[in-house]
Parts: sequence; C-alpha cells; structure tokens
Amino acid sequence: MKIGFIGVGKLGMPCAEAIAQKGHEVAGYDVAPRTSEFVTVTNTIEDCVKNKDIVFIAVPTPHDQAYDGREPTAHLPPKDFSYDIVKECLVEANKHMNKSQLLVLISTVLPGTTRREFVSLVSNTRFVYNPYLIAMGSVAWDMVNPEMVMIGTEDGSLTGDAQELVDFYKTVMENDPRYEIGTWDECECIKVFYNTFISAKLGLVNMIQDVAVKQGNINVDVVTTALAKSTKRIMGPSYMKAGMGDAGACHPRDNIALRYLAQELDLGYDLFDAIMHAREIQAENLAKELVKHASENNMKIYIHGKAYKPEVSYCEGSYSLLVGHYCEQMGYTPTYIDPLTGDNLNECYGVVLLAHSAKTTYQYWRECADALYCNILPNSVVVDPWRAYTNDKVKVIHYGNTRQKV
Repeated sequence: MKIGFIGVGKLGMPCAEAIAQKGHEVAGYDVAPRTSEFVTVTNTIEDCVKNKDIVFIAVPTPHDQAYDGREPTAHLPPKDFSYDIVKECLVEANKHMNKSQLLVLISTVLPGTTRREFVSLVSNTRFVYNPYLIAMGSVAWDMVNPEMVMIGTEDGSLTGDAQELVDFYKTVMENDPRYEIGTWDECECIKVFYNTFISAKLGLVNMIQDVAVKQGNINVDVVTTALAKSTKRIMGPSYMKAGMGDAGACHPRDNIALRYLAQELDLGYDLFDAIMHAREIQAENLAKELVKHASENNMKIYIHGKAYKPEVSYCEGSYSLLVGHYCEQMGYTPTYIDPLTGDNLNECYGVVLLAHSAKTTYQYWRECADALYCNILPNSVVVDPWRAYTNDKVKVIHYGNTRQKV
C-alpha cells in the first residue's frame, strides 16, 4: 500500500521505517530535516499525502514543560495537553485528501478530545483514531509487536474504515495482536488508562520498597515476586520490579493531564494526583537515602543514568532528575553520569545511585546485561534500587532489601 506519515521524529520515523520494511511504499513529512534509507521524506504535507491509501499523523501533543515529571508537579494546577500541532496537521492534510483515503491519528489525547476538537476539521476524507502503545528504546519492535491495536470510530463499530486498518496491520504485525474496536472516546480512554495503570502499579511496588526500608527485615523482591505470580485476581508480572519510579515523556504527563480531566468532569476525587504525589514522595525518600550516606561519609552524590531510561538520550520525565531535584533541596547537587546525554565521566568516587538497569527495562523483548557508564572507585557507596549489583571493593546498599544478615 501507499502510506503517508506526518511526523517522522523519534516515534514516527521508526514506525514508518518498520512499515516500509514490510513492503509498503512510505513517504514522510516533518518540520525538522529528516533522512531515511526506507522512507521518502517530502517537503510538504501535500506531497506526503498525495495518492496515499492511508495517512498517519504522529505529531506530539505536548504538555507544559514544567509538567514533564522531572520536578514535582502535584502542587501545580491541572492542565490538558496542547493540541495545536495536531489541529494544524489535520487541517492541512484534509485540504489535500479525499474520501478514497483514510486519515489516522495516533497521537495521545484525553477522552473526548477527538469528538470535541478534531472531527469537525476532517471533512474531505475518512478518519480513524488509532493510538499506539510504544516505548522509547524499543519503538520499531513495539510497532510490530503490540499487546493490542486500538481502533476508534465514531460509533465504535467495525466499519469499513476500521476493517481497512485491521487488514493493513495484518501485513505488518509479527505477533498476531488482538484488535480492540471502540468509539473514538473509548480508544482515547484505553490509551491513557493503560498508561496510568502502569504508573499506579509502579507506585504500589515502590510503596512496598518504602515499607521494606522503613520496617526492616524485608526484601521487597520476595514480596513483589509473590504478588506478580498472583495472576488469578490482581496482577501480572510486568512492572512488578521495585526500583526507580515511573518516567518518560508519556506516563507522568498522562497522569497529570488526567488530573485535569478529573477536575473538568467533576469526579469528586483525583486518584491521578495521588499517583503522582506518591511518585514524588518515593523519589524524595530515595534522595534522603543518598544524602544520608553522603553526609555520613563526606562524599559527593553521583546519579548513574540521567535520561529517563537506559539506551535513550531523552530526559523528559526523568525520575533521575526528580531524585536529583530533592538532593539539591537537601543541599547536595548530584553529578549525572550518562554518555547518551553528554554527561561523560571516566571514574567516580562517592555515593552512586545506579538509576539505570537495561536488564530490567528491556527484559520484555530482549536479553541484555547492565553495564557501568564509568569506573566506580573502591570505598564508594553504591545504592542499587534494582538489588543486583555486587562489588566487594565498595559498600553496596540493595535499596529495598532490609533483611538481617545471619
């Protein structure tokens, strides 16, 4: 098929390339200069959508920069995403498309947004809402191995538009995913509540980590492993490893935006605020642990991993930066170590937080080992929230494991 991709940045380009590598002819457009071995990059939206069967819009719905999660947000007033970029692209694409073509929006929006803000802008062509479940660091793999494919239509029925998209994806997907067909509003809900379930899950397992640290004689992994196996009623194993908190350009901001929705709909409660507040307190508790050891040993604090996850350079919503924020409030400015963010260091001596664990982050799709970004000198203090690091030349704190050694 002939496919257009409006927005070929850090998410759109890997998705477009994955589609192209399945044998489809793909053109892409972006406001920034882009190059690709597999995708023909055009100079205008008109050229991108011309004679295409399906056109995807993969542009950002940014939040206020102060709300990305790298600093506390619970005290800030709730805000919705900004939809200006989406609207501009919908209007321009609509000018140059017709009813034989299908326009598909994959950007994350709050429930009700498509029906309220977007549909009136699309009159010349057909429209479907189809958000993706994709994570940075594994975009291309996630694109062709999704847990599910969400397809939103006006009335939630498997119309010709939805069926056309299902038939297309069957030529692309490698894992035979399930297809969830709903209204625009239902698919908006599935996407943002999927993300907030993950945030809540991580908040719960890190709460157990806090209990272990404060109570004593508890290895958090014993508790979370037992719960992760309890799939009959409460749980699945994913995101059941206590450690660093929820992070990235999607999950924290989605919870923050859902606070806005709770207020707009007058729900009478704000569970999303509680999730974000717990995330912040858990980061503060970890910062207190670092500061305690730094104060006792007269050492500097190093945070090993600045980006929000290993193997990417993006710092949006970084939990490391949130922990660092609380360290600074307590009088200790941490030094970050992360080659992909330009924070290079050959060696360090001090209190070191092992914020990144590629083995934990990427275990759902590939095997990998954790590697240090620099040499940690003897007699340092290493705080490991993943409880995996060993080194008899340094003092290792397996944060979350307070079992007494006998």
